[in-house]
Amino acid sequence: MTELGNVLISGGASGLGAATVAAVREAGGRPLVLDRDAPAADVPHVQVDVTDTEATTRAVRQLAEEAGGLDAVFTAAGMDIPGTLDSVPAETWENVVRVNLFGTAAVVRAALPHLERSGGTVVTVASTLGIKAVSDATAYCAAKFGVVGFTRALAAELAGRVGVTLLVPGGMHTAFFDTREDRYKPPADAKLNRPEDVARTVVFALSQPAGSQVRELVVCSDEESSWP
Repeated sequence: MTELGNVLISGGASGLGAATVAAVREAGGRPLVLDRDAPAADVPHVQVDVTDTEATTRAVRQLAEEAGGLDAVFTAAGMDIPGTLDSVPAETWENVVRVNLFGTAAVVRAALPHLERSGGTVVTVASTLGIKAVSDATAYCAAKFGVVGFTRALAAELAGRVGVTLLVPGGMHTAFFDTREDRYKPPADAKLNRPEDVARTVVFALSQPAGSQVRELVVCSDEESSWP
């Protein structure tokens, strides 16, 4: 198995990102965090909004230079504001796409020169709602379907140079749902995954030997309602 080295994690201050910070450290890697908020873990980080491409590029460059390069990238930054297309303000709707899709592309684009040098790996985060559409989620589905297409095209583009894995997680016990209206929150008895369990699958993908790639991972509770 490959040593993890320096792993850049966007959205690393909370949720799946924070769980992956812990999993990378446990596996002997060095997590580097991009997030609007400072992470609780004592790790190198830059506070940045990934929808600001120029600032994100500078932040990635700063962390990579300070760490001496990048060996992997995990794009966990994401958000959602559910609602019908005509009820969600246009700016809010578009920001969901900017964070999930454009933010993913901005982080990966900035990291590519470093990953090319190290022969590293990118793991992007889609969702089961990136392969299955539901009502009141047009922005999130559009963004995550976009991440699926982006990642598959990226894998073809970078084959033999940089590893690319698409992670498709189901719902998890994180703060992701906390600010939603009650009707958009999972019910109390919902079957959701622990982010710690999903984070271990990220480490598994990043630990593959040279020439071997986990192209796609669907990771969800065995009673996940959004899969299949």
